[in-house]
Amino acid sequence: MNNEVIITCPVTGAGVKKDKHTNVPVTPEEISDAAIEAAKAGAAIAHLHVRNPDTGQASNDINLYQETVGLLREKMDHQGVDVVINITAGMGGEFVPDATNPNNGGPGTDMLNPVDRLKHIDLVRPEICTLDCGSLNFSDYAYVSTPDMLREMTALIQKMGVKPEIEAFELGHIWMAKQLMAEGLIDAPPLFQLCLGIPFAAEANGETMLAMRNMLPEGANWGSFGVGPTQMAMAAQSVIFGGHVRVGLEDNLYMERGVLATNGMLVTRAKEIVERMGARTLSAEEARKKFNAIKQV
Repeated sequence: MNNEVIITCPVTGAGVKKDKHTNVPVTPEEISDAAIEAAKAGAAIAHLHVRNPDTGQASNDINLYQETVGLLREKMDHQGVDVVINITAGMGGEFVPDATNPNNGGPGTDMLNPVDRLKHIDLVRPEICTLDCGSLNFSDYAYVSTPDMLREMTALIQKMGVKPEIEAFELGHIWMAKQLMAEGLIDAPPLFQLCLGIPFAAEANGETMLAMRNMLPEGANWGSFGVGPTQMAMAAQSVIFGGHVRVGLEDNLYMERGVLATNGMLVTRAKEIVERMGARTLSAEEARKKFNAIKQV
């Protein structure tokens, strides 16, 4: 069991729109406020995507990342709140084969090269950025990150001095990460996030989590999450198996059936679970030290 638990809150993600849940943050102001809310509730890390303020859809706009992170850093300073900033680098990998010519991407395809996938990371220099460590079927499209793309991305992330959070959706993604470590492209200690319950990747249950945990390299820091109604159960399971916790509106919208949540509510519930299990939650500064993530300004 892990007795010192770091809570990450993914405050918005790329999917759910406000017509489904009015509390999902969309604008830079809302997203930065959500990160502060999560930190005040007990999250040490805020995981951020940005969205087009007019449409609510996921966005790759580096200006939105700059505005959002700038607002968040200002609010942290003014309110005396500390949170580790973790930015997604997972955009730009969606491929939907064209119905008539599957060699080409059809509607919904959003493919970027490794440099373009990381332009916003280079611009805002967070402590952590995610690294989706392989390709997978993701609901109704394919997410594409080939080994050579990952080699290029990890080299760039390493040069930037940003800590990669290795997103593992399958056992093969852990294998790929260990290969990147062997090639000197990911520094020790590595940080893994075991991502469970996304159709059609690793299922959200204890057996899957344990199998993935057992394949992690020695000395790895890791956490796990489950999507939808599995969120809190997987949070507790992760602590039992020695990992950290992720809860937030990117992964789940509800406190219970029919009761919509906020990020703060979900973090508060997870913190209660962790503490009732006899563990404590760590601060942002403690998380930086544990994960060897350097605060950048």
